[in-house]
Amino acid sequence: MDVRNAWWARALRLLLAVLAVQVVMVAQPAWACGCGAAIPAGGRTLTVGQETSVVRWDGGVEDIDMRLTVSGDADQAAWIMPVPSRATLALGNYALFADLERVVEPVSRARHYFWPRSGDWPFSGGGHDKGAARPAGPPGDAAGAGVEVVGREQLGAFDVARLAATDPQALETWLSQNGFHLPTALAAALEPYVRQHWEYVAIRLAPAQPGALRGSLDPLHLSFASDHLVYPMRLSQLAKVPQRLRLYVLAAHRMEPVSNIGGETPDLLYAGRQSQTPAGPGELAPIAGKPPFLTALDQSFPIPARIAADHELRAAAHDTGYQRAIYHDELLTVGGFPVWLLTVLGSAAVLLVAGILWFRRRSTRPTTPPTPPPPPAYPPRPMYAPHRPT
Repeated sequence: MDVRNAWWARALRLLLAVLAVQVVMVAQPAWACGCGAAIPAGGRTLTVGQETSVVRWDGGVEDIDMRLTVSGDADQAAWIMPVPSRATLALGNYALFADLERVVEPVSRARHYFWPRSGDWPFSGGGHDKGAARPAGPPGDAAGAGVEVVGREQLGAFDVARLAATDPQALETWLSQNGFHLPTALAAALEPYVRQHWEYVAIRLAPAQPGALRGSLDPLHLSFASDHLVYPMRLSQLAKVPQRLRLYVLAAHRMEPVSNIGGETPDLLYAGRQSQTPAGPGELAPIAGKPPFLTALDQSFPIPARIAADHELRAAAHDTGYQRAIYHDELLTVGGFPVWLLTVLGSAAVLLVAGILWFRRRSTRPTTPPTPPPPPAYPPRPMYAPHRPT
């Protein structure tokens, strides 16, 4: 084989190896998400592309409303979330997410400039340049050793089982008996929760109509006792793709994460106390006798493997409000007229009036007759003594 053929053979093998790696990466099921784990059935794939949660904590009870957007080719899946104590579940409220999204939207504010710019009259035909904005059936009840089914309910299309597991292997056995395979890495990631005596919420996900699980799932509401505000995130360290989390936190005070837990520094989207009416939703009910303080956070996890703990949040030093703003430039106007033009015209008018007044005053001033010239000076006449006859 000559050198040229050998080079082409090596290049072809390298290309095939890269393609094989890409195929394996695509085929791997992405079963980790922000506050739980979604396990597709039958070797299919399921990806949680976005996770938005509303967390309400009054100092003793924590409520979490979650909304997941999923994609993939799985037609059913199991979703597992660890919780620190016995949880109750219900369907969540879509309107709550829409209301909070409107609250945290940036407000539009104008920055005015005085002199005209390109696009303003007289540099264009008219109009003001506003500028650019500166953004199968339900699983069975049989429980293996080490797993206790503490509750079972049907919530819409969700079949929910609340489990108390004494070890991950027992949880794996229960999932296997109900048609799901618990990955080895996920079983290892659950061990810290078992040591802390946490429980699990296991939910069977299936679309109402035959077909793959796609789009936004119905929001779920969980409630459990907790003496500190915690949001389970540790399982996200197993994700194969970058993760993004948005949290709306309702508490007595402005809240902040204790640490970044391996992600980027959270971005503050909004902070402010919310007005409340007696007929409002339960999530916005008063806390400690005051309207709840809303803190909205966005956080990215470019390398999920660095996530080392669950999110814990604490009260900030001050309840300082914050509202994002998008600024746009506007020509300063009064009554629709540019202030610069009014200033120029006004200045010209003032100068014109001053000139007219000066001219009129000068033209009407009384004239003083000229002073007559002094009489000519003649030499003095000589003085002669009178002639006396002798």
